[in-house]
Amino acid sequence: MHRLQHVLDRLADRVDTPFPIVLADVMQCNIDRMQAFAAERGLDVRPHVKTHKCIEIGRRQLEAGAVGITAGNVGEAEVFAGAGFDDIFLAYPVWPSGTKGGRIRELARTTSLRVGVDNAAAIDALVDAMGDEPERLQVVVEIDCGARRSGAPPEAAGELARAVRNRGLVPIGVYTYPGHGSAGPGSREPAAQDQEAALTTAVRSLKSVGITPQVVSAGSTPTYAYSTGSVITEIRPGEYVFCDLNNTRLGACEEDQIALFVAATVVSDWVPDQAILDVGTKAMGREGTPEIGYGGVAGSKAVLWKLNEYHGFLAVPGGEGRPTVGTVVPVVPNHVCPVVASFEELLVTDSEGTTLERWEVAARGRLG
Repeated sequence: MHRLQHVLDRLADRVDTPFPIVLADVMQCNIDRMQAFAAERGLDVRPHVKTHKCIEIGRRQLEAGAVGITAGNVGEAEVFAGAGFDDIFLAYPVWPSGTKGGRIRELARTTSLRVGVDNAAAIDALVDAMGDEPERLQVVVEIDCGARRSGAPPEAAGELARAVRNRGLVPIGVYTYPGHGSAGPGSREPAAQDQEAALTTAVRSLKSVGITPQVVSAGSTPTYAYSTGSVITEIRPGEYVFCDLNNTRLGACEEDQIALFVAATVVSDWVPDQAILDVGTKAMGREGTPEIGYGGVAGSKAVLWKLNEYHGFLAVPGGEGRPTVGTVVPVVPNHVCPVVASFEELLVTDSEGTTLERWEVAARGRLG
């Protein structure tokens, strides 16, 4: 019997489905492993809390040695600041529209807050938002290293940092995200090399205008193992805390490091080579393709080949080993972050299913 199925069998009569279940001991090993990796290489860990959005998990990361946290938006930062987290990097090209300007100013008063920018207009807007307190806000210039998402060209980092300094904000460094390291097997190391080259250029650009970066910040779970170049000072992995099928396929984690799965129940089995589970897009998100599936049952080759809002179509070729109606099975997601964002709580146990706690997904729904 697969280890996740064993846990689920121990808990089945206490769990309503669908529901995410976290193995706390596996998660803690993942946290400790990442921290040890960074410590051996003289790197800081600033984990991205968008993956778990959970105060209890963030505290475990700090207790293990993380220097602070990374948040994806102002709302996430506010939730964690309200729980006492006082060193927060909002790693996103922030535009302080609506109420965000005042909220950023308040966060900068109560925490050590750093935000990302990649253009001059955002710098001006942040200066306006900070009023007569621009020196309270630390700014990290975002550069593109090949993912072609947000981020300025690396050679433009110095001019942006100089604009930050000239307007009274505090430029402290550069960051990037090697998202193309998730393109498929074999993409991780080349993306990390692109990241190193881009950050090296950006550091040189800052120094050319008289700014020595305190922070040179790199991602991510798929690329962290190769983020060991001479200029990098910190890494911002997120998914490592739980792991998922995407990272397993990429080689960024092992199957036994998966610490979160979704308990799902077979509700229909009229089609011979298929079972219908009570997990759809509202539980699993939409990441995947019909070819690789949208999640898979642990310990089997069965994958969800299609999702409706509340139905998961589990392909069981030939019908061999097809779970029967009423069976509860552990579904491992392709990408763990959207799954967590779909639920208000996490059910937390251990690898033997001997305990059961409920942890709030405190930053769920905080999208701005």
